[in-house]
Amino acid sequence: MNTKVREPLQEEKVFKDPVHHYIYVQDQTIWDLINTKEFQRLRRIRQLGTSYLTFHGAEHSRFSHSLGVYEITRKIISQFERNSFHDWPKEERLVSLCAALLHDVGHGPFSHSLEEVFDTDHEEWTCKIILEDTEINRVLRAVSEDFPGHVASVIQKKYPKPIVVSLISSQMDADRMDYLLRDAYFTGVNYGNFDLERILRVMRPYKGQIVVKESGMHAVEHYLMSRYQMYWQIYFHPVTRSSEIILRQIFRRAKELYEKGYSFLWMPESVKRLLDNTMSVSDYLKLDEALAQTAFMQWAEEDDSLLADLCDRFLNRRLYKYITIDEPEPYLLEEIRLLFLSIGMNPEYHMELDFPFDLPYDVYRPDRQEGEKKEKAPILLLDHQDEISEISAKSDIVRSITGMHQGQYHLYFPEEPLRDNISQMSLQMQQLFQLNEGV
Repeated sequence: MNTKVREPLQEEKVFKDPVHHYIYVQDQTIWDLINTKEFQRLRRIRQLGTSYLTFHGAEHSRFSHSLGVYEITRKIISQFERNSFHDWPKEERLVSLCAALLHDVGHGPFSHSLEEVFDTDHEEWTCKIILEDTEINRVLRAVSEDFPGHVASVIQKKYPKPIVVSLISSQMDADRMDYLLRDAYFTGVNYGNFDLERILRVMRPYKGQIVVKESGMHAVEHYLMSRYQMYWQIYFHPVTRSSEIILRQIFRRAKELYEKGYSFLWMPESVKRLLDNTMSVSDYLKLDEALAQTAFMQWAEEDDSLLADLCDRFLNRRLYKYITIDEPEPYLLEEIRLLFLSIGMNPEYHMELDFPFDLPYDVYRPDRQEGEKKEKAPILLLDHQDEISEISAKSDIVRSITGMHQGQYHLYFPEEPLRDNISQMSLQMQQLFQLNEGV
């Protein structure tokens, strides 16, 4: 890669951080990227979406997470260079740091819910922001004309040196390690804590990939168990799922009304372009959670009672209740649907059967299963004979959680209409929804 030599910062910049204590910026390019308007926008997007409605401390932003991913990547590379590991290509330092910093710059407000309804992809938007006419693009082109393309290809997992990709996209990458520690800190739980410093000390570049010394296996086990606990206790928390369901229903209803020609009392241009799928990069960058919350406040006054109710529920945390059920028979769901119709509820919006398998988080998967999406690079152990093995082949703990998909079905619904119409319900349905006083 032919790049211009850019002078380092005259004075190292430091961010105080509750997770890593300090985040160090030594490169002018990194400092310039942080100060672009596209990166600053990440201050206005929460890292954990609607989880703040379950864990009140979960207000941290994608800005702070992105800085954390950069810092972990910087520490890994510094350790490689300090120990003069020959398998680390030193010329890849800057592209790795830039990709780590920018990997989430394409996230939108409440990103995963928005992506599901509007069929968008934050990684695609990230690459557009890097490659099109933006402040970020101009900073990267100051390194070299082809440098934005190199950074984008790392995020697309197409970069010709897999070791660079694995720093920010693997089963033990800087992205996952930061969000586990950060999410645990801000939700106030201990599940996500693990010995980051120990893991960094035992990571090695080896034959074009990153491996872990076998002596560090226990630290990696701890990391994977932390990830497992966070998966079920935080990311799949049923109350958070309820808020996500209502959020998706808001986006769905707004899209449905827009396509039918409904005249909204308030509709900003950037939201309109989201609804009609004509967004440019400039339009997309205007979307943040402040705008989304403002839209919900305005739509809570709309004439469409369904959209207004959904927005009011989200803003004021009147979430759907849920019941836990075994894998439901189709006849039962149809019976519930007919009941909802009979009491004036809309089954398309007032009931949702949820099973926690569709989130962007996962427990450890060492290899691809038939018919499934390809997993990220597995965690490899390097023994004293320089032999490599996948960690679940050596660890009983990891093997016990590998590919585990536990969880229960939850049926979500607004409780008030059911209670108001309890006399119209059979005793069986009252018991199912736990509405009779004896339950």
